[in-house]
Amino acid sequence: MNPTIQYRLSLIAGIALSLAAYFFNPFGLDAAANKAVAVAVLMVTWWIAEAMPMPAVALLPLILLPLLNISTMEETTKAYSNPVIFLFMGGFMIGLAIEKWNLHKRIALTIVKQTGTSGNRIILGFIIATAFLSMWLSNTATTMMMFPIALSVIGVMREHEKTGSSLANFSMVLMLVIAYASNIGGMATIIGTPPNVAFVGFIEKKYNYTVQFIDWMLVCTPMVILLLAALYWVLAKWMFPSRISSSKEANEYVQGELQKLGSMSTAEKRALFVFLLTAFLWITKDLINRFGSVKIDDSMIAIFGALLLFVTPAGKTENKKPAMLLEWGDTSKMAWGILLLFGGGIALANSLEKVGVMAQVGKWLASFSDINGFALLIIIVVISIFLSEVMSNVAQVIVFAPVLAALADALHLDPLLLGIPMTLAASAAAMMPMGTPPNAIVFSSGHIKLKDMIKAGFVMNIVSIVLISLFCWYVLPLVMHVIAK
Repeated sequence: MNPTIQYRLSLIAGIALSLAAYFFNPFGLDAAANKAVAVAVLMVTWWIAEAMPMPAVALLPLILLPLLNISTMEETTKAYSNPVIFLFMGGFMIGLAIEKWNLHKRIALTIVKQTGTSGNRIILGFIIATAFLSMWLSNTATTMMMFPIALSVIGVMREHEKTGSSLANFSMVLMLVIAYASNIGGMATIIGTPPNVAFVGFIEKKYNYTVQFIDWMLVCTPMVILLLAALYWVLAKWMFPSRISSSKEANEYVQGELQKLGSMSTAEKRALFVFLLTAFLWITKDLINRFGSVKIDDSMIAIFGALLLFVTPAGKTENKKPAMLLEWGDTSKMAWGILLLFGGGIALANSLEKVGVMAQVGKWLASFSDINGFALLIIIVVISIFLSEVMSNVAQVIVFAPVLAALADALHLDPLLLGIPMTLAASAAAMMPMGTPPNAIVFSSGHIKLKDMIKAGFVMNIVSIVLISLFCWYVLPLVMHVIAK
């Protein structure tokens, strides 16, 4: 379809569905709730159809909510300064510094060197490196970092392809595992992927309950390790074996790239120190708060780490001019739109809660109270993971978090028990290029056929459904305290 026509149809579809929701009022809502739902329909439709850039759509509440007397401008703008937004801002800035001084490349190449250069070992090395980076950086940024390195490795392997091996399988699997490992690795920490941050922010706002950084890791990191092991076995061993033995040329390439980097520069060491210090504070925050005289939270730590980058000298630079680890000009590369997206999503969720829409949805869903809790959790995970194949995972969490919270309240369940598996599943989309930005990035390489991505992704979706459901039902209650409702 012509892009211009598609764009116009997307805009018209959003407006038409929004007006239909308002005038027909299919749920029999009162006037204020009906207007809020119409706004939600418009935003969600434009998000899904990509009628406008997602951050631009996220600005709609600033116009529509005050205009329709759903909330005041002051109330609406508070959502765009939520503490969670500053948590992600700090994480973005730390990621920029790591990328600026090539620390990410050194980490990746070092891991690949340690794992070896047979086809499967290279793939395993990229899985480990990508997942580790994605725990702390956004999955999109991580994929962008690993993508050119992987393409270079494929180029070296092509020059020395041996009879009996399958370079096509190797290339496809290497591309797929970069995307999938980025998505999976991001599940391990709160800041690893935007949906996690969005959900934690919602829970803090609604229940005044802070999901602890270390608690999230205790639940999700073991699950992520199992998912990564399954990813390696499913793609490299079972579905698309490459049968590429250890390559001297690939060894030389990795070694050569490390030699080009040389020994760690002063800037790299200092960036690594800031990164490790920030991660250490996130992990030990609870102990500090318990025994210290000051109280800190994740957002404060993230901003502290970011500000530290602006005042820490990078050491000697090529032009011998004084420079800090991060200059303000570097932030032009930052995904500012994601921060607006969070703000718009929180504003939308607040408006739906304020007018009572979520409470009514919860009462309606309470009719499913006779369903076994574990069965309900599985249904939520299945819906979330397959819906995220065609819908933005951030938008999905923003829309569904209030609904599931209302359902949990109605059924007297811990909201985390339904919300966290939904959030994790939203990041596990593996079948379609538009499922997550990492999927789209690697699909653009030309090494992946859509039918192969759908086949591999479907298997990984099933694995994710099983592991997410089991960990959230059995492990999560042991680690996280039940929210008092």
